[in-house]
Amino acid sequence: MRALGPGSVSSFLKIILDVSFYALWVWVSFLALVTVLVLLLSFNPDLLTSMLPSEAAGKLSKYGAGAAVALAGWALMSGGWMAIVERLRKIFATMTLGDPFHPDNVRRLRVMGAILAALEVGRYVFSGLTRMLVGEKLFDGSFTLNAWFSVLVVFVLAEVFREGARLRREAELTI
Repeated sequence: MRALGPGSVSSFLKIILDVSFYALWVWVSFLALVTVLVLLLSFNPDLLTSMLPSEAAGKLSKYGAGAAVALAGWALMSGGWMAIVERLRKIFATMTLGDPFHPDNVRRLRVMGAILAALEVGRYVFSGLTRMLVGEKLFDGSFTLNAWFSVLVVFVLAEVFREGARLRREAELTI
């Protein structure tokens, strides 16, 4: 099976990325809606006291703001993943066309690396915020070497693609 071009592995992966992209749209929309709902209900838990047991209503008033921050963190993180998947879709579209070293792929990979780094920093921030608001550890804000290694790998791949695009431009100028 071929790696590039129509009917190749890259075109199959692009289809998977397309489905994932639209699933992430639904997921982010759902999380945003639930975040707003939890935030509004945390200000006035009396709206649910008739439907919830008193124990659950008490937890909503106590943990409501922390839960809203945690949900907002999930929504932002999912939005970051959606942005990464969207750039991957474009990269795989160029691969499906048989042009993996398209000059725009360098920028796409760099943006993906920046988003990955921002997601990791955001994880630390939201972990600290939920810990301050709730007093409990809802997110794991510990340092992970794998995440930072992934960021470095994406930036190195961007440079590899930049060099490939440069070599392609030189080859096109050669008679």
